[in-house]
Amino acid sequence: MPDVLIADDHPLFRDALQRAVLAALPQARVHAADSVHSLLALVEQFPEADLLLLDLHMPGARGYSALAHIRGQYPGLPTIVVSGHEEAQVARRALAHGASAYIPKSTAGEDIVQAIRAVLDGDVWLPHELLGGEVALKTDEADVAARVASLTPQQFRVLTMIAEGLLNKQIAYDLGVSEATVKAHMTAIMRKLGVNNRTQVALAASQLAVDQGVMQSMPQDED
Repeated sequence: MPDVLIADDHPLFRDALQRAVLAALPQARVHAADSVHSLLALVEQFPEADLLLLDLHMPGARGYSALAHIRGQYPGLPTIVVSGHEEAQVARRALAHGASAYIPKSTAGEDIVQAIRAVLDGDVWLPHELLGGEVALKTDEADVAARVASLTPQQFRVLTMIAEGLLNKQIAYDLGVSEATVKAHMTAIMRKLGVNNRTQVALAASQLAVDQGVMQSMPQDED
C-alpha cells in the first residue's frame, strides 16, 4: 500500500488534502504532521513514502527551507507544495527548489486530485493561471538551499529554532538534549552554512523566505 505524507497545520485543509489523496489513490495510507518537526519524524518513520504534500507556512517552516532540506535528504520523494500564496513567482520558485507541483489553497478539489495523479505519474503540475516562464534561483538562494539540504535532520531542527529566535537553553529543553549538544550542532550548522555566528545563520535562512524582508534582530547566547 502506498504511503502519502501530509504536512499542514490547519486541520480542515489537512482533511481536504486527505480526501483528495484518497480520491486519487484509494489504497493509500495517509500520515499527517502539523509542524516541520513532526514532519521530520514522519519522514524518518516512512523513508520510502510515495508522496509528500507540504505547506510552506506552518510551525518550524521558513519559506522554502523545509522543502530544500527534504529534497536534499530524500531526493526520491515527490513533493507537492501547498500554500495560500497565489503569485506565479512563489509557485515557480517552489518548482526551482525541487517541488513537483504547486497547489494554491484556493484550488478546487478536483484540480488537487489531478495534480496528485500527475505527480504520481512523474509529471510536473501547476494551475493554468500560474503557467508561464521558468524561474532561475538567485545564486545566493541556490547556494543556501544546497547548504540547508546538507544538514542532518537534527541540525535542521536546530536551524529552524535559531531562525525563530530561540536561545540555546530553550532549544536544548525543547529537543531534550544538553546545551553542549546544541552548541555542537550550532558549530556544525555554521560550518555547513559557511557563516560565523547565529545572526548570520538566521540571515542565511532568510534567503529562503517567501517574502525576503528585513531579518528580525536575534538574541545572543552567552559563551
